[in-house]
Amino acid sequence: MDRLVDELMDRDYARDFCLALDFDPFFIERLMSAGFLVMSTRFADDPSKYLLLPKLHTIRSVLFFSDLHIKKSIKRFLSRYELRVDADFDRIVDRCVAVHGDDWLTGPLLNAVRFLRNAKTVFARPVSFGVYRDGELKAGEFGVLAGRVYTSYSGYYDEGNAGSVQMILMARYLEERGAPFLDLGMPLPYKDDLGAANIPPRRFVPLFREGREKTLLT
Repeated sequence: MDRLVDELMDRDYARDFCLALDFDPFFIERLMSAGFLVMSTRFADDPSKYLLLPKLHTIRSVLFFSDLHIKKSIKRFLSRYELRVDADFDRIVDRCVAVHGDDWLTGPLLNAVRFLRNAKTVFARPVSFGVYRDGELKAGEFGVLAGRVYTSYSGYYDEGNAGSVQMILMARYLEERGAPFLDLGMPLPYKDDLGAANIPPRRFVPLFREGREKTLLT
């Protein structure tokens, strides 16, 4: 898959998405391990058929931990929540779909993600992060860990400020364990507010490859 990424960059491929029909979990894992954020969609003329959409991003949102910005209005909430890693993976994934829909988190893609979650994966592993207040899950997200690089896929919150707290506590957790940065995927204003930088593939890919070769510290 690295050869595919190199070819896309050599050709100055100016689109975010590639197309594939193969939903084999280990094929998807290889895409994830090459730096693609894997999405999917239904065929417009036949909703029973699905298309895989590996997304490399012409511009990638990346949070370097030294740039993490925590608003004063959020700081006082941080101590009210507890971060748990992989405590409620299926519940968090289901909640993301319930909140955001299945336009790109389609059934076949989620089946592959759940399979990889339970398999002995070699290159990339789906993980979740959740924040709890008084023992109750208030916000969460899931994504993919390749070596020390975590790529965020989707998240939600059920309580004001809990989503921001979850991202901040997750960033701190990853930094403490040797992650080089937090891969946030598509640029969005709230990611910019956290201090994320928007970088091109030629900068992102070498950073990603370097980070995936190491194991996250425990």
